[in-house]
Amino acid sequence: MRRYYFRQCTLATLDNLFGLRKSFSSQVLDQWLQAEPALSEQERGMVESFQQLLILNRDAWNEQELSLHFIGPILALARFTEPYRFNLFAERKISAVIPGIEGDIELSGEPDGIIATGYREPKIPLFAFTEYKRQLDPEGDPAGQTLAAMLAGQALNGNNHPLYGAFVIGSDWNFMVLEDKHYTISRDYSALSAEVFDLLRILKALKQILLTLTT
Repeated sequence: MRRYYFRQCTLATLDNLFGLRKSFSSQVLDQWLQAEPALSEQERGMVESFQQLLILNRDAWNEQELSLHFIGPILALARFTEPYRFNLFAERKISAVIPGIEGDIELSGEPDGIIATGYREPKIPLFAFTEYKRQLDPEGDPAGQTLAAMLAGQALNGNNHPLYGAFVIGSDWNFMVLEDKHYTISRDYSALSAEVFDLLRILKALKQILLTLTT
């Protein structure tokens, strides 16, 4: 059986291994991104404060600093902790054996972030997240790494629910859904513009989706 770590995976690799296909439209993705949960004035003020830090430091921060000062606080505002239902975890190992075109393949790794069922430790991933520095690692593909973690989550779920994901490169965020063997990637959302409020809106909408999926 062949084994791949998430960090080895590109979109092309996953297409070839599993017969995946990119879709250029998705009703599931559209419904997620177009949902309109309200943002309070307090939330908007905090997002503006985090954005100012990003503007001042975007050329200086490394990946860990970007995560600590901007990505983490934005995720925290969405409040993904629902004790004994699901939680947001960082760098926790997940793995799954998935039927490929030419036999079973094990995918494993430690995503930068996952939202998974469970409380103290992840059980079944529902959402995968990958972050990158401003410049891409020439040996890395954040979309591929995220999709690999979503595939593992799909296999562990054992149901027909879509898997959700996101990846960040510097100040640009992209959102993803995986439905069966088709994946769709959103356009860029810039954290340097008024779209920064969309980031929190979309994450809050994701929480509502996950609450529905875990009833």
